[in-house]
Amino acid sequence: MRMGSSWRWQLSRAMRLALRWCRLCRPQRGGRCGGSKPWISGRCFEVWSYSKMLLKSLYFNSLTNADTLLDCAFEPVYWIVDNVTRWFGVVFVCLVVLLITSVVVIIYLFVLPTILSTYPLHWIVWHLCYGHWLLIMVVFHYYKATSTSPGHPPKDKTQIPSVSICKKCIAPKPPRTHHCSICNLCVLKMDHHCPWLNNCVGHFNHRYFFSFCLYMTLGCIYCSISSKTLFLEAYDAIERNYQTPPPTEVYEESTAHKSIIFLWVLTSSVAVALGGLSLWHMILISRGETSVERHINHKETRRLKEQGKVFKNPYHHGPINNWRLLLGVDKRSHWFTRVLLPSSHLPSGDGIMWEFTFTRRDPMAI
Repeated sequence: MRMGSSWRWQLSRAMRLALRWCRLCRPQRGGRCGGSKPWISGRCFEVWSYSKMLLKSLYFNSLTNADTLLDCAFEPVYWIVDNVTRWFGVVFVCLVVLLITSVVVIIYLFVLPTILSTYPLHWIVWHLCYGHWLLIMVVFHYYKATSTSPGHPPKDKTQIPSVSICKKCIAPKPPRTHHCSICNLCVLKMDHHCPWLNNCVGHFNHRYFFSFCLYMTLGCIYCSISSKTLFLEAYDAIERNYQTPPPTEVYEESTAHKSIIFLWVLTSSVAVALGGLSLWHMILISRGETSVERHINHKETRRLKEQGKVFKNPYHHGPINNWRLLLGVDKRSHWFTRVLLPSSHLPSGDGIMWEFTFTRRDPMAI
């Protein structure tokens, strides 16, 4: 949450103070003799004192600290990033769809025929089942993550459990709710705003987002391993093109080799990057935290440690129970029907009321 006034007001305030500083620097005309050393030293001390007061006045009051100065200084940058992300969200979604489509087309045109013609029957059946299962899970969860609302506090109800008032929406803010500057809305159990989804990740689509990251990582690893032999052959063939004289190669073979190299490089890169992101979110889920709460809880832990206290996350119900709550698993069969198969079931709870695992004396961050 950003503190302080708008950046325009801060800029005008800074300009007025700077103008006052310049007036102090200007020598006065009249009774004083120009070039008097005592007058110059006193004037310099006055300018120095006023400069320090000017700097402190930009960020200091009884409610804030030096972090507010950085927020005010970077407010134009925040504004640019928010607007660029908002307008380019559709472009990012189209790019994801285009890349997934290109990978699927290359698999069907070049990788799958090789599997069907050279692999044993049991391996062919395994590749067909596993590959298409991953494709279905990736497409389903990406569609649900982009089209499902993350959840917002009800605007027509004022009698809802809240821990504070949103300074942007001027409305009650329930626990674990944060304001998204890109969507310009408060989001229930907000994790972050994902430009690749053009949507916020919150209470009602957190499971879809994580499942997409996980199955996309598995799909990229599968494509990378399956096309490794073809990639090495294509790489050797392209290297032979630089020989003198180059070998005769038809256009279809050259296109196939370049497509295989594109497939392997893309899937391997995405597997590493998205695999790291998935691992990070697995850690957060096991701790019962979101990305926003991780930052808040870390600061609160350090603050309480200085006071000799220990911070406890009130939303941490144990790793297994945290996963059950996120995935909506109530019984054993749900691990198959709701996790390993496409499912549109709602998460546990409404995102407004939360079960706490702390006593009233335990410190907590909001």
